[in-house]
Amino acid sequence: MSVASGPPGTGDGALQAAFAATLVDEWARGGLAHAVVCPGSRSTPLAVALADHGGIEVHVRLDERSAAFTALGIGLASGVPAVVLTTSGTAAAELHAAVVEADLARVPLLAVTADRPPELRGVGAPQTIDQHGLFGGAVRWFADPGVADDANRGAWRSLAARALAEATVGPSGPGPVHLNLPFREPLLGDPGLGQVPVGRPHLAPWHRVVAPTAAAPADVVDRVATAGAAGARGVVVVGAGGGDHGPVGALADALGWPVLADPRSGLRTVPGGVVAAADGILRSERFAAAHLPEVVLRLGGPWVSKVVTSFLTGAAAAGAETVLVDPWWRWADPDRTATTLVRADPDAFCLAVVDRLADRAGGDGEPGPDPAWLRGWLDAEEAAGHAVDAALVSGPDGWSEPALARRLVAQLPDGTDLVVSSSMPIRDVEAFGAARPGHARVLANRGANGIDGVVSTALGVAMAGRTPTVALVGDLAFLHDCSALVGGPGADVPCTVVVADNGGGGIFSFLPPAEALEPGTFETLFGTPPAPDVASVAAGFGLPVADVGPGEGWGAVSEAVRRGLEGPGLSVVRVRLPDRAENVAVHRRVHRAVVDAVDALG
Repeated sequence: MSVASGPPGTGDGALQAAFAATLVDEWARGGLAHAVVCPGSRSTPLAVALADHGGIEVHVRLDERSAAFTALGIGLASGVPAVVLTTSGTAAAELHAAVVEADLARVPLLAVTADRPPELRGVGAPQTIDQHGLFGGAVRWFADPGVADDANRGAWRSLAARALAEATVGPSGPGPVHLNLPFREPLLGDPGLGQVPVGRPHLAPWHRVVAPTAAAPADVVDRVATAGAAGARGVVVVGAGGGDHGPVGALADALGWPVLADPRSGLRTVPGGVVAAADGILRSERFAAAHLPEVVLRLGGPWVSKVVTSFLTGAAAAGAETVLVDPWWRWADPDRTATTLVRADPDAFCLAVVDRLADRAGGDGEPGPDPAWLRGWLDAEEAAGHAVDAALVSGPDGWSEPALARRLVAQLPDGTDLVVSSSMPIRDVEAFGAARPGHARVLANRGANGIDGVVSTALGVAMAGRTPTVALVGDLAFLHDCSALVGGPGADVPCTVVVADNGGGGIFSFLPPAEALEPGTFETLFGTPPAPDVASVAAGFGLPVADVGPGEGWGAVSEAVRRGLEGPGLSVVRVRLPDRAENVAVHRRVHRAVVDAVDALG
């Protein structure tokens, strides 16, 4: 929050109110439907304008960091930016982590920071920092139009419309925009007296920006089609933003190639030729060596799995052509294996290859897809699925983090959004979440891959469409975002947070320090067992809490999630799981079972 400073009555309150009302009206005309507002004084003109506008839903969050991730979640789920509004000073700096995530994950976000006017900067006025370019190169566009006055009235609607355009259809793709808006006291005024500029007729936005068409280049389309027609062995690797089921499925069918679909791709559905268990299958050295592809077609973001990444890197080293398709020129190629980078819409590229294959169907000397190639992958997928089920559904490892991920994915009602934390949860969902009938969307903050603001992000996802939302987080990620548990207007949407509680930072037990360091040192620096009890913390915020251990069984978890989704607002399900050392052992046993099952295929 901020307090008043400077001589009162030196500004034009009505004019500033008109400026704020103009921005808000223009944003609504452009399709913006949500604003996340933090309490503060200097941001009063814009906060009041947002509250007074009937077309924008206002969500009030106490903490700016949580607010920013809530707005991020809205943009992640809807593809439309939300405003996150703060007062001046360190409140503005709290947005930085979410801005970085929005940048790297290509999520539209409108970060609006109120500021002191120029005469109060650099003179020791309270809550005044240098906010010009505060987020550096992480934003798509930055603007500081100065204090509103009559001279710049004609630019107000253009400013608002451009901010939306830069956040959604700019040349680098969707991402964050930063508007820094200085206001003078008095901070309240009548926008009618300040004369809001008239907008376009029929509630049209001031500027309508048409995104460039990312057409599929004919030469690359022809190369992929030629490879498929010649019976080349290939794989289609799909991640977040990699295209829809129809075009990608049609491409895979036409080529006779398996689709290695990560959970965020939205393609892990049945029926279909989808390989969900690639992380486990490719741990079989025999299978990996016998199934090196000649062509790798990558659509969307990369898998989290190092096993899958290593396999694709090995294929490239063995001479495989790797085609990376992305509409926004993300250079998502950390291993530098891509031979061709294509700036094109993935769906358009897939359909272009399908059309090209249809044109040359039955060509002389073209054997077409080899059915044994696809059959080998699908047989391995089936064997892996049976092995995982035997271990995690009916076997001794049935109460574990992998089992929680597998069951949660399988049992979510159709139409539910699942927000998965980075660190172990996203890896477990990727490795053990099976393809399923129906659709439950999987979302995650995989731009910067941090555990920041996961609960807040899940709240934003729920707010975006008022759809049932479940978050799967670790205990540390949950405690890391405690300020999200503070309720406020607009936070009454059903959102259930499932906390996988193993008493600390589980992922570090898989890394070299777990074996190299003395146990006490490892626990202090990496295990970091939390002192607060997860269930007690949630209950202390007045949230409904279900505390489930192995004695209650998975039915109790499923019932708690169901009850949570039926009620308004946040609820928490704490699942008490085996310790971190046992979690490592469970993962190894399940992976071994999968390798044995795949190797048994011959």
